[in-house]
Amino acid sequence: MTSKERVKSAFVHKQPDKVPLDIGGMSCSQMHVTNVAKLREYYGLEQRAIKTWDVFSMVGLIEDDLKDAMGVDVEFIKSYGGMFGFKDTGKWKEMNYMGIDLLVPEGFVYGDDGKGGLYVYPQGDKNAPPSGHMPANGFYFDNIERQKPIDEDNMNVEDNLEEYQAVAEAELEYYRKEAEKYRGSNRAVVLDVGGSALGDAAFVPGPGLKDPKGIRTVTGWMTAPLLYPEYTAEVFDRQSDMVIENWKKFNEIVGDIADVIYICGTDMGNQRSRMCSADTFDEYYTPYYQKMNDWIHENTNWKTLKHTCGAVFEVMPQLIKSGFDSVNPVQCSAEGMDPKRLKAAYGKDMLFWGGGVDTQKILPFGNTEEVREQVLRRCEIFAKGGGFIFAAIHCIQCNTPRENIVAMIDAVHEFNGG
Repeated sequence: MTSKERVKSAFVHKQPDKVPLDIGGMSCSQMHVTNVAKLREYYGLEQRAIKTWDVFSMVGLIEDDLKDAMGVDVEFIKSYGGMFGFKDTGKWKEMNYMGIDLLVPEGFVYGDDGKGGLYVYPQGDKNAPPSGHMPANGFYFDNIERQKPIDEDNMNVEDNLEEYQAVAEAELEYYRKEAEKYRGSNRAVVLDVGGSALGDAAFVPGPGLKDPKGIRTVTGWMTAPLLYPEYTAEVFDRQSDMVIENWKKFNEIVGDIADVIYICGTDMGNQRSRMCSADTFDEYYTPYYQKMNDWIHENTNWKTLKHTCGAVFEVMPQLIKSGFDSVNPVQCSAEGMDPKRLKAAYGKDMLFWGGGVDTQKILPFGNTEEVREQVLRRCEIFAKGGGFIFAAIHCIQCNTPRENIVAMIDAVHEFNGG
C-alpha cells in the first residue's frame, strides 16, 4: 500500500498493511522547532533554518527530507492566514530563538516586552496593542485578551464574525499554487483552511484582529450559550454558512488532491471532565457540526477531522452523531480515556488519530524503553480492524529528549514489521 492507500483503508475501518504514522501532517500533530532541529541532526540531514508557520505554538514545518527519514504517511496543505493576522506571502525572514535559526513569515512582527519576553502584534501593526505574549524563557506565545465592556442591550453578532468573511482572491490564488505541490502525492493530504472552528479558545480572543469586539475572553465564550443563547446560536449559524460558501471555492481548487479536511479544534474536555453539558453540546454545537460535515460528505470525497483534548469519552457519541469521521488527539491520560474502552465503544464508528504516546509524562520524562512499550501497546489496542492513525497526543513539546522521539518513531516501525 502507498501511504495514501494506508490512510484511506484506516478511515473505512479496514486493516491496512501498516499503521499509518503522522508527525507534522496536520496542525495538532507537529513538533516544537527545537525537536525538528534535533531530528534533522539525528537523521544526518542538511542543517538549515527551520520554517515556522504556527508561531503561536512555535512548531516547525516538516520538510520532505525529514518526512522521508521518519517514514510518515500524512502531510498537509497549511492555512493561508496565520494566528496573529499575517498571511503567507511566500516571503520569510530570519529569527533566532532558543539558539535555533528560524525562518518566520514576513508579517510576523514582534518586539521586546521589557522583561526578557516578546510581544507579537496583530497583522504586523505595532501601532495596535499586542495580541500575544511570550514570557521570558517561554516556549510559546499566549493570547492577550483585550475584552471591551459588553453592552448587553446592544450586542452585535457582527463583532464575533469579523474574522469569518468570504474568502478573498489572494487566498484562492494561494491555494491554487499550494495544492499543486501535493498533486500526485503518495501521502494522505490534510486540508487546513481554517474558519470552521466553533468557539475555539485559541481564536476567541481575536489574536489576528487589531481591535476585537464582542465576546473575546475564553470564559466569556464558554458561558455565552447560557448567558446569550440567541447570540451564540446566530454566530455559529452564520459562521458555518460562511465557511460552507468558502469550501465550495476551495473544493473547486483542491478537489481530490486532499483526502481529509481539518474542521475544528475546539476542546470539549479538560483533564478530568467534559467542558460543556450534553444538552449544551446538542443545542449549540451538533446542528452546526452536522451542517458542515453533511456538506463535506455530500460534495467531496474528503474525510473530516475534529480535534478535542481532554476527557471526552462521553462526548464521543455526540461527535459521531455530528458526522465527524476522526478525532484527535485521543488524550488517553485524561479521566475515563482508557484506550481499550475507547476502541471497544467507538472503534467501529470513529477513527482515532492520536493516542499513540503520552506527551505529558512518558514521552518528555520517561526513558526510551518506557516510550517503546507504550507505543507498541497503544498500536496493539488501536490498530485492530483499522480506524487508527498513529500520532503523539498533541504536538511534541519543547525539551522532549531526542532519543525518546526516535524511540517513538522506531517503535511504530517495529510494530509495522521493521
